[in-house]
Amino acid sequence: MRFALGSDMANELTTALQRMLESRGHNVSLHGALAVDDDSWTHAARSVAKAVRDGDADSGIVCCWTGTGASIAANKVPGVRAALCHDPQTAAGARKWNDANVLALSLRATSLPLGEEILDAWLSEAPTDDPKYQAMIGDVET
Repeated sequence: MRFALGSDMANELTTALQRMLESRGHNVSLHGALAVDDDSWTHAARSVAKAVRDGDADSGIVCCWTGTGASIAANKVPGVRAALCHDPQTAAGARKWNDANVLALSLRATSLPLGEEILDAWLSEAPTDDPKYQAMIGDVET
């Protein structure tokens, strides 16, 4: 799977996420401060979201201090469904019931072990084919 990973700053979590993804066989493209000297969470999140929207990445991960700003900025890109997740259960549910294609994480509140649990939950779930949820996801897209 191709992942776009972006943040407004590089830290232990972003380095670990890149390593975890690559060790699981995923290709990772870096955005925002992870690729260039740009500390804007809006630029990082939009860059990741556009990579997902344009098909250059299958899924994305955006990070900022709280995760909130990055999730808001990513969700402004049509076709992107970014979910701010603080635990594995929310990440799994976001993938399953919301067909979320961008994971948003807090650089402040996400420890490395928790980040790995959230990532594993994200990777382990696929969107449901339940027509009820597909209709709701479609409703959000309009």
